[in-house]
Amino acid sequence: MEKHHFLKMACIISIFAFFAWFVSCAVNPVTGKKELMLVSQSQEIQWGEQGDKDILRTYGSYNDKNLSAYLDSLGQKLVSVSHRSQLKFYFRVLDTPVVNAFAIPGGYVYLTRGILAYLNNEAELAAVMGHEIGHVAARHSAKQYSKAQVAQLGLGLASAFSEDFRKYAGLAQFGAGLLFLKFSRDDERQADALGVAYASKAGYNALEMADFFVTLDRLNPSSETGGLPDWFSTHPNSKNRIKVVRKIALEWQQKLGKRRWKIDRSAYLQKLNGLVYGQDPRQGFVEKGVFYHPQLQFYFPIPQNWKLTNTPSQVQMVSPKKDAAIIFTLANSKTPAAAAEKYIGDTKGKVISSDAMRLYGYPAYRVVVDFVSDDTNTRMMAFFIQKAQQVYSFYGMTTLALYNRYQKVFESTMYHFNKMKNPLRLNVKPDRIRIRKVTRTATVRKALLLLGVPAGELIKTALLNGRSLGDTIQANTLLKIVVKK
Repeated sequence: MEKHHFLKMACIISIFAFFAWFVSCAVNPVTGKKELMLVSQSQEIQWGEQGDKDILRTYGSYNDKNLSAYLDSLGQKLVSVSHRSQLKFYFRVLDTPVVNAFAIPGGYVYLTRGILAYLNNEAELAAVMGHEIGHVAARHSAKQYSKAQVAQLGLGLASAFSEDFRKYAGLAQFGAGLLFLKFSRDDERQADALGVAYASKAGYNALEMADFFVTLDRLNPSSETGGLPDWFSTHPNSKNRIKVVRKIALEWQQKLGKRRWKIDRSAYLQKLNGLVYGQDPRQGFVEKGVFYHPQLQFYFPIPQNWKLTNTPSQVQMVSPKKDAAIIFTLANSKTPAAAAEKYIGDTKGKVISSDAMRLYGYPAYRVVVDFVSDDTNTRMMAFFIQKAQQVYSFYGMTTLALYNRYQKVFESTMYHFNKMKNPLRLNVKPDRIRIRKVTRTATVRKALLLLGVPAGELIKTALLNGRSLGDTIQANTLLKIVVKK
């Protein structure tokens, strides 16, 4: 027993000695302090390359070369004054109305067209981009991953020596993953400070960052959906955040001693002229309980009261009680039968039934599969349909006990997949932002009415411009309005 105890202690001590050595070699690029870091820069870059592919495949890239080039030019200017100027950065615009910006390891920074719509000048944009560059510069994602690995390592040691710990290891590891999923408030505060610093060093008035946070506070919670969390879901807020940002911005302005700071409102707004606003119906829209996809020319009904989330890679439908779901996506196969065979082979579930059929003239194949284990008791209906050269797949899933209740619901959606023919739906257009000039000094309310904004859209349009309806604006001021499809 004593020998066994000695070996356990020696193992623990050697592992912690390794970490003590490792920490001594890891220096944060921003603080210059030693910290626990289990991820090398080359690993960060590798993660970024793979993550970038997944993000673009899931959320889609906004197709505007001029806008992309503009953001890249500004981003590279900010990178040049950052703490990791030697790292290659990439700046992407995601085709979603959700208001958010985020970064992943390896120098990949994403801004949604939703957040671009609510920014009102280049200084705000620079500060937001600087904030995301700051997350990468300070290696926040890598640090969070390292903490999670240590939590799991400690659990692994306990599991090696205790049956009780081993019993609950899976649950605790899952909890550790959730705990470190988001950036901490300290990380967000540091990214705010870095965003202000980088924007200021690049010559921008970083006080504008605080003004944008005011707009975000008024916007929250956002009503837009698109399968991506909004800003407040990924950037924990604090009551004094705006006050602190203003303080840091003034300190940098005093430190750098410039007389003039760039805001560049007109130049930025002109870049937004024609930007798609809100959901783009060409990539899918819901009307009277039916999902239509004009670009791919198909439609199918949605179960009543189910929540639908549409992304470029899939459509998700979830029941009101969240006890059943249907996922629609592309199948990477040439025929429905091949897709069904691949699905059965990949999932290794127990096949309850499988049959070929034709649906509105389209070849189709249906498979029902059970997944039963100690902690899983699920039945799934998989339905594969060939339209032209593409094979589409539906996956309806629920518990085995509830399957009889939801079987008809699954079938009513899957069996009514069909081709779009109505030209009015096929030719729908998205709403777009247009830039208009105010001809005379007036309140925002009056100016927007003169520009033709409907009374019911006044508050929303004022917020889009970072204004209140009672604010006074001068003649020749540029404003954003939304032109309906």
